[in-house]
Amino acid sequence: MSIPRLYIVLISLFSLSFVSSGPRIGDIIDDYNNVAVYYNGNVSHVEGRNVTHDGYNLGLRFQCVEFVKRYYYEHYGHKMPDSYGHAKSFFNKNLPSGAYNSKRGLVQFKNIRYSLPQEGDIIVYGANRMMPFGHMGIVSKVTDKKVEMVQQNWGKKSRRTLKIVEYKGIYTVADYDLLGWMRLP
Repeated sequence: MSIPRLYIVLISLFSLSFVSSGPRIGDIIDDYNNVAVYYNGNVSHVEGRNVTHDGYNLGLRFQCVEFVKRYYYEHYGHKMPDSYGHAKSFFNKNLPSGAYNSKRGLVQFKNIRYSLPQEGDIIVYGANRMMPFGHMGIVSKVTDKKVEMVQQNWGKKSRRTLKIVEYKGIYTVADYDLLGWMRLP
């Protein structure tokens, strides 16, 4: 006894819907302190600008900068004085570690430090071939060996764990192109 061809096609389509189902652009894939992390599909996908009800620019929808600025706006009530720029432009390489970055209204720390990042800090990456605009996320957990960051626009992976290296009391978050971190004063 054979199964009719129509049933085979229907079963195949039904099975494919489960295999190919995944998040769609704009779906919430995580949250940190009740601030949503959205799926963006392709890293370069842009879906318009996200602006708050009072006109503050959060950035391009579903990009990493938009999540970070939305997190700081919703969780801390912080508006950056200069609300524009790519991730790589948020960290001012010319400022010394521990200096106030007036464009962002935050204190910034270079990656090689005598202290570790803290929960809620913004991790900032410079540009490279794979990330020409840089990247950023929020520190969600810190131990003496690892830092976890929450990020948006890194595919389906909303959390990353980064190794901490310590040598004679100097700490480095061991990841390529990581410039440092920023926090509220």
